[in-house]
Amino acid sequence: MGLFRNDPQRVVLDSHDVEPKATQPPWSLWADGFGKLGIRAIQIIVVVAVVGGIIFALQFLTLVTIPLTIALILACAFAPVMGWMRRRGVPAVLATVLTLLAITLILTGIGWLIVWAVRDQWDELYDQAVDGIQDVIAWVQTLPFAPTQEQLDGWLEGVLDFITSAQFGSGALAGVSAITNFVTGFVLMVTILFFFLKDGPQMWEFVLRPFRGSNYMRARRIGDKTVGVLGSYVRGTATVALVDAVGILIGLLILQVPLAIPLSVLVFLLAFIPIVGATLAGIIAALVALVANGWVNALLVVGVVVLVNQLEGNFLQPVLMGRSMKLHAFVILVALTVGTVLGGIVGAVLAVPIAAAAWGAVQVWDGVDLPARWARPKRAVAG
Repeated sequence: MGLFRNDPQRVVLDSHDVEPKATQPPWSLWADGFGKLGIRAIQIIVVVAVVGGIIFALQFLTLVTIPLTIALILACAFAPVMGWMRRRGVPAVLATVLTLLAITLILTGIGWLIVWAVRDQWDELYDQAVDGIQDVIAWVQTLPFAPTQEQLDGWLEGVLDFITSAQFGSGALAGVSAITNFVTGFVLMVTILFFFLKDGPQMWEFVLRPFRGSNYMRARRIGDKTVGVLGSYVRGTATVALVDAVGILIGLLILQVPLAIPLSVLVFLLAFIPIVGATLAGIIAALVALVANGWVNALLVVGVVVLVNQLEGNFLQPVLMGRSMKLHAFVILVALTVGTVLGGIVGAVLAVPIAAAAWGAVQVWDGVDLPARWARPKRAVAG
């Protein structure tokens, strides 16, 4: 039987009839320009559907994907430390424990510093805030369109009704659920980070097993570039944020603004959100200065924030981040918007490093210093 024959069968395909058949119905409907456009439209629809399914799955599994992404970025940031300890014979488990212990001590110290500063200055800030709010209300009442006392009493009554309503209670329960999810995600992130730091190289080699030849080399280049880009981004951004926080802290202490230390820590944290973070931190610091010390002091705080940001953006950031990490402001804004829509504040923080890593993969697609063909700069044609 032909189905069980051992000798190979040679099949010869005759291509002479392919072109004439393409000019006959129904294939001729897809052979002209409109047909090619339809094929491309179908392909685009399929790609959009696949991307939409991936995004939906990521949103549905944020409790896993967000801790996984954060752990990956942190592991890339501390990869040089792990490599330095491994080259000196430190066991992987011990090196991982030491790295996690250092991270825990740093975060605990920052948290204690914030709590201590707020507790130490809370009474003074409360009295200043009450006086400042009363001054603002008195100034608003002098305006021609100022609200009447009856309107203010109505707004206050509405706030009290909302606080005592069932809607506020359901919101509080939702807050408890959000805290539970945060704790769960944090524990998962720490666990994943432990394994990334301890067994990261072995895990990456396992992922590369299906690749062969040029595909294997390309995947290895992309992996190395991703680790370098994410690590450089986190370390560079942290250094820039630290300089910003120290500079603004000095300015706030000179201007005697309350909660200078917590505000500087907030500046450090918001610096990980490009463009938007620095603006938001400046607004919060100016509002505290306005309530506590008046509008002149608030304007001086705004001047300090603008000066520090200009020095950081024009001198410090280009040196620390490098040209390879520099993304166009348009790309950053689009990435921030997409990240915020998909993942909220965490998505806004993760959007830019992910975009930088994707662009880094494009830059080494065809070689160490050879971008993908479509991303290569065009050479000028003489004449």
